[in-house]
Amino acid sequence: MRGKRLSIGLMVALSIFTAILFVSCTWAAAQERVLYSFSGGTDGGSPAGGLIFDGAGNLYGTTNGGGTYSGGTVFELSPAAGGGWTETVIHSFGNGTDGNGPEAGLIFDAAGNLYSTTNGGGTYNGGTVFELTPQAGGGWTETVIHSFGSGTDGAGPWAGLIFDAAGNLYSTTKGGGTYNGGTVFELTPQAGGGWTEQVLHSFQGGADGAQPYAGLIFDAAGNLYGTTYFGGAYGYYGTGFDL
Repeated sequence: MRGKRLSIGLMVALSIFTAILFVSCTWAAAQERVLYSFSGGTDGGSPAGGLIFDGAGNLYGTTNGGGTYSGGTVFELSPAAGGGWTETVIHSFGNGTDGNGPEAGLIFDAAGNLYSTTNGGGTYNGGTVFELTPQAGGGWTETVIHSFGSGTDGAGPWAGLIFDAAGNLYSTTKGGGTYNGGTVFELTPQAGGGWTEQVLHSFQGGADGAQPYAGLIFDAAGNLYGTTYFGGAYGYYGTGFDL
């Protein structure tokens, strides 16, 4: 009899848990809220990268298309006092050699500057790494800190950037490099201004992989890790690698 009572109690507990889980899942699903719908016009269109917050609760991201020159945008979403969010385009790509078609999200440095990559555009039409600096009177100034495609420096970055403790930037390009299989690169700030690019690895397209689309991460020892879309021991299925 005691075992029967325990079984009934267990069944009741499981039923209550299932009901709570169902209600919780239903509640969670009902909470989705669209903060902003892009029109594909001057406000941008087709965001491919993620979002980041600043200290004031504003959101920042990129769109692959749209903007004033149809080359994509960097935008800010600010919470409005009465509810809702307001979008502001802080840079429109495609006006000269500033880059176009950003696929990745953004990162901040300690001074509040934004950094990311564009898949195309730049001086050699191989994509860019750019910086956006906030101005005292409002607005932002874009600076291309590297244009890809001048040689074996890589081409077509899709991924975002990461900083190391010394302020150097790291990421990948899906094309270019010595063997045209993509690269892992480092950008180092110079004392007098500007940045110097160094290719840390050029993928050969064989066992070492090819076409890294994704970004990088560090471990505690300073090693870099990432993935390639193609290549590897089985030809077309890609790799995970460390440097």
